Amino acid sequence: MPADNDKPGSGFQESPHYHGHRERLRARFREAGEEALADYELVELVLFRALPRRDVKPLSKALMTRFGSFAEVVSASPARLAEVEGLGEAAITELKLVQAAALRLARGELKRRPVLSSWSAVIDYCRAAMAFADREQFRVLFLDKRNQLIADELQQTGTVDHTPVYPREVVKRALELSATALLLVHNHPSGDPTPSRADIQMTKSIIDVARPLGIEVHDHIIVGKEGHASLKGLRLIP
Repeated sequence: MPADNDKPGSGFQESPHYHGHRERLRARFREAGEEALADYELVELVLFRALPRRDVKPLSKALMTRFGSFAEVVSASPARLAEVEGLGEAAITELKLVQAAALRLARGELKRRPVLSSWSAVIDYCRAAMAFADREQFRVLFLDKRNQLIADELQQTGTVDHTPVYPREVVKRALELSATALLLVHNHPSGDPTPSRADIQMTKSIIDVARPLGIEVHDHIIVGKEGHASLKGLRLIP
């Protein structure tokens, strides 16, 4: 039975040399590592398993044209990936599996030591989880008195430029988890992580509700394709 969209007429035709190409690409990856491969070649490697009888280079390049980078390809929503001709469920699953593995590894780094002493791991995780999402998301890292991670929860998903956040609900959840500190995170799908006036006001509202209950808000991090911003680092919150 044909693999995922692996049939004539799918828009991407077989090449007689694709078997040799696959082996050469795998060998280069084994011998020189991922730094020796372009983004589209890494996408090819991911697609090999889902599409075993097709030359996937044209499909890989189509994905790069649509999304721009390897990170953006694997972070794209299944609905957006499905818009690319020739990409079906099995191939989409392989791409999303790569993202899931990256998030699991990054989250594991956070759990190994106090969050505030592993700031680079925090930023890496937040960017992997949210920087390339096409809608705003609001995430909370709940910490114990040793600043170790109790829970990482996606609280809200909104539109391309707004996510509703309810300070009392955030603090209520912190009390349920016996958290004594919070790290707030959200993304800007525009790519620019510069905090907006609404971002600053929302953060201050959460601080005002949390502080009387003995819960500290360590920071609010905003991530985007162009980098990240820390409200505390910018001295926008106490």
